[in-house]
Amino acid sequence: MDLQSVFRELITLFVVIDPIGSIPVFLFATAAVPPEMRRRFAVRAVFIATLVLLGFLVGGQFVLEALGLQLGAFKIAGGIVLFLFALSMIFGESKPATEIDALQRDHMAGAVFPMAMPSIASPGAMLAVVVLTDNHRNSLSEQVVTAGLLLFVLAVTLVLLLAAVQIQKLIGATGASVISRVMGIVLATIAVDSVLTGLDTLGVLSVTQPG
Repeated sequence: MDLQSVFRELITLFVVIDPIGSIPVFLFATAAVPPEMRRRFAVRAVFIATLVLLGFLVGGQFVLEALGLQLGAFKIAGGIVLFLFALSMIFGESKPATEIDALQRDHMAGAVFPMAMPSIASPGAMLAVVVLTDNHRNSLSEQVVTAGLLLFVLAVTLVLLLAAVQIQKLIGATGASVISRVMGIVLATIAVDSVLTGLDTLGVLSVTQPG
């Protein structure tokens, strides 16, 4: 795996997990949590999200193939879902606003919901880790690199959650919303590329790589 591919996967994982967008959700979810317990809250949320995403990374494609589904078709479906997810980030409510609203309705202030899922281990992130670890196109070493990048992004997420109060003072709710929308534009581009790659995998479209 070359450096460009590593950087591309890192950006993809960072966008779909959106560590910065999880900060306002964390602050709201821990509003009634004693300050001395917030560190444990953050660690538990990231740990659960890590288990979920690694589970999809390791077993997601096996499940698809057991059902007789082609990965190319999954890439197209995943790209469409990611594109719709990106549109909601760009034009709809930002990720923090949406998940904070869900928390207000449900009153389930906890590390599992909404922190671990869907704030960190979002549907987009679950789809992305399966697409990025295609067993037929990527070697085991390349998949290990992807797993390492995933763990790195989750580690960054944990660090940002632990420093959430200071970061929130720095960027504010408006800053988090702007960053979420910029990431939505990047994600939309990645989603379109995923659809094109899926069409190429199925032999429907021949994608010419630059260079």
